[in-house]
Amino acid sequence: MKTNIYFDNAATTPVRKEVYDEILPYFMQYYGNASSVYTIARESKKALEKARQQVAKALNADTEEIYFTAGGSESDNFALKGIAEAMQKKGKHIITTQIEHHAILHTCEYLQQKGFEITYLPVDEYGKIHLEDLKKAIRKDTILISVMFANNEIGTIQPIKQIGEIAKQKGIYFHTDAVQAVGHVKIDVKEMNIDLLSLSGHKLCAPKGIGAIYIKKGVVIEPFIHGGAQEKKRRAGTENIAGIVGLGKAIELANEEIEENTKKLVFLRNKLINGILENIPYSKLNGHPTDRLPGNCNISFDFIEGEAMLLLLDSKGIAASSGSACTSGSLDPSHVLLAIGLPHEKAHGSLRMTLEHYNTEKEVDTVLKELPIIVSKLRDMSPLYEAFLKEKK
Repeated sequence: MKTNIYFDNAATTPVRKEVYDEILPYFMQYYGNASSVYTIARESKKALEKARQQVAKALNADTEEIYFTAGGSESDNFALKGIAEAMQKKGKHIITTQIEHHAILHTCEYLQQKGFEITYLPVDEYGKIHLEDLKKAIRKDTILISVMFANNEIGTIQPIKQIGEIAKQKGIYFHTDAVQAVGHVKIDVKEMNIDLLSLSGHKLCAPKGIGAIYIKKGVVIEPFIHGGAQEKKRRAGTENIAGIVGLGKAIELANEEIEENTKKLVFLRNKLINGILENIPYSKLNGHPTDRLPGNCNISFDFIEGEAMLLLLDSKGIAASSGSACTSGSLDPSHVLLAIGLPHEKAHGSLRMTLEHYNTEKEVDTVLKELPIIVSKLRDMSPLYEAFLKEKK
C-alpha cells in the first residue's frame, strides 16, 4: 500500500520543493569544481560560500567556523577523533552519555581501543543528564564533553547552555550532536558556549549525504580527511556543491520559519500524545513531557511487539518507527529506552512518530483512529495480555 501519512521525519525527510529548485542548476549548469579558477568554477565557489553563510547565520556562528561533511555521522566522527588526536598529550578522558546516537557511541568504543577512557553519564527517567553527575565525572585529564542536543528517539532536550558553561569553566571542549535539533530548536553556539556542533541535511528537508560541523575558532583539532586543500585542509575532497546548496537553502528556510513551525508542531504533537494516552490503556510517554523536540512522540505499549505494530500501520499507509533508523535491523531493544529505565519487554513495544512542517491535523486524526484498533488487535493475540486480564479479574 502507498504511504499516505509519513510520521518518521527523525529518520529522514523529503527534500522541500524550494530546496530542490535551488539545487537543480548545480547538476548540469554550474557543475564546475569549486577549487578551479575559471568562470563556471567560480559560480560553484560562490554557491559554496553562500551556503556556508546560511549555515553560520542559523547557528549564530562565524562563516569561517563552518565545515561541510557528508552527514551527521561523519561530523560526529570528525569531532571526537579530531579532538582526541589533537589533545591526547593533555589527557585521554572523554565524557558522553548513555543515550547518544551510535555515531557517538561506536566512535567512543573505537577510541577506547586506542587507549582513551570514556565516562558514560546516566540519565533520569525522562532522558536528561544531571549536571551534578557531569561535574563529578570531570577529571584533570578530561579533554572533551560530548552531549547530544536532543535525543533522536525520545526527543528529550538536554540543558545545553548549562553544560557549555561547565565545560568553559573547566577549560574543556564541548561538542553537541545537534542533528535532530538544528532547524527545529533555536541554537546560538556563542550564547550556549558550544565549541563543536554536528548537523545533517536530510533531517531538515535537504538531500541525504550532506552535513556540516561547526568548529569554534581556536579549537585545536586534527584534520579528518587528508588530501586536497578543501575546507581549510581539515576535510579534503571535492565539495558536493549541489548538496551544500541544498543544505544552505533548507537551513535558511527552517530558521526563518522556526517559530511558526514550532507552534504548529507542538500543537500536533500534543494532540497525538494526549489522544493516544487517553484512548489506549497501558501506554506510556517516553521522554520529557515538555523539554522535547516539537515534533517528537515516543510511546511504549504494554503487551505489544513494536515491529508488528509498524507492519500493521504500514498496511494502513502510515509510516512510523520503533526507534533509531540506524538500528532498525537490530532485534535488541533500544539502548535509549533501557537507559531511562524501561524493562526489555516494554522497550520492545515502543512507537516513535516524528512530525514535520508539512504534516497536518487530519493526518494526526487518522492515526488516532487507526492506532487503537491496531493495538487492540495485537493484544487480542497476546498470551501475556490474556494472562494479565485473567490475573486482574
